[in-house]
Amino acid sequence: QVQLVESGGGLVQPGGSLRLSCAASGFIFRTKAMAWYRQAPGKQREWVATIHGDGYTDYVVSVKGRFTASRDNDKNTAYLQMHSLKPEDTAVYYCNIVYESRSYWGQGTQVTVSL
Repeated sequence: QVQLVESGGGLVQPGGSLRLSCAASGFIFRTKAMAWYRQAPGKQREWVATIHGDGYTDYVVSVKGRFTASRDNDKNTAYLQMHSLKPEDTAVYYCNIVYESRSYWGQGTQVTVSL
């Protein structure tokens, strides 16, 4: 059974940093791309970043140079390191995989960037 559990969110001031984690189980982690999405109140869910099994990463333009996706295959965990956070980064952040043609999501972790 595929399971994804996000953690690491919290309240941070503008310019601050957070590292989100996504603990995965139920599939061969090292072969799968891990994606990060976010959803702010009243807004559509937005793709943020992906790290593929070979380590290739890509990002939405608004976070390039500030966010870094990584993974630890020994721990079956994906990470999203966020620097220089802005109020517009405030959202619930989710990790996602596609496994056997189905999309799986974690429960989300809240990131709030505010004074």
